[in-house]
Amino acid sequence: MANFPLINMENLNGGERGATMELIKDACENWGFFELVNHGISHDLLDKVEKMTKEHYKKCMEQRFKEMVAAKALEGVKAEVTDMDWESTFFLRHLPTSNISEVPDLEDEYRNLMKDFARKLEKLAEELLDLLCENLGLEKAYLKKAFYGSKGPNFGTKVSNYPPCPTPDLIKGLRAHTDAGGIILLFQDDKVSGLQLLKDDEWIDVPPMRHSIVINLGDQIEVITNGKYKSVMHRVIAQTDGTRMSIASFYNPGNDAVIYPAPALLKETTEKEQSYPTFVFDDYMKLYAGLKFQAKEPRFEAMKAVEANVSLGPAATA
Repeated sequence: MANFPLINMENLNGGERGATMELIKDACENWGFFELVNHGISHDLLDKVEKMTKEHYKKCMEQRFKEMVAAKALEGVKAEVTDMDWESTFFLRHLPTSNISEVPDLEDEYRNLMKDFARKLEKLAEELLDLLCENLGLEKAYLKKAFYGSKGPNFGTKVSNYPPCPTPDLIKGLRAHTDAGGIILLFQDDKVSGLQLLKDDEWIDVPPMRHSIVINLGDQIEVITNGKYKSVMHRVIAQTDGTRMSIASFYNPGNDAVIYPAPALLKETTEKEQSYPTFVFDDYMKLYAGLKFQAKEPRFEAMKAVEANVSLGPAATA
């Protein structure tokens, strides 16, 4: 098995740019995941985010999680649990409007820190989308425009902790799924592992690495690239020791963005080979909400059934 793709973004600025772009291309085509180092977000900021996130969990979330486990009698389960996950989470929305000031139990310093972190992740997401465009032969900013809709992209963060689990063989930290959206940027615990992706019918560990950002591609990138890049099933395995921190930020299309394969990527194909539908992103999300932990292909098929009613958005000729 080849090594998990590791991309040093500093190498995009010199003589190794071509080779680095090739590594990104291979990761997008064959893995759907890659890990970034030297990504421009300071180690100091990442350390503060990790410290404050773990403190917030201890102070505000840990007891609630224990009460939930007790209420649902999850401690002593004897059969596999397939309808819930062993995780403690809260959500922050950044774009098109922020809800950080309204989320309860956050200290002001932590709110401001997460706002700053989100701004830097947003910039990194847009930089990555342009690198994907370059590799795909699409004009610069095509993907950003495709995501834009009328109010700009949706961008939010899921802050998760995966506490020690007494029965990791019977309950997942997070059940297997593909991500519905665009591009996902993950800052994860560097000591407690658990994230796995499915490659060639085998579950592969995503290696924890200090100060890295793990990138994965969502269903919308698969549609826009007409399957050249694919979203990949992944899951979190619960651990018996240690609490795993996971901060996943989702740079997604706007609710009313119309998503469809990029015309430039269809020029060499017949219409029959356009196997992906045209749809409004919010319609896809409504469908996904009930089918997240199932295969993505039936979701795409369901969108095909309604695509006759969708008119193409402004990026159609871009």
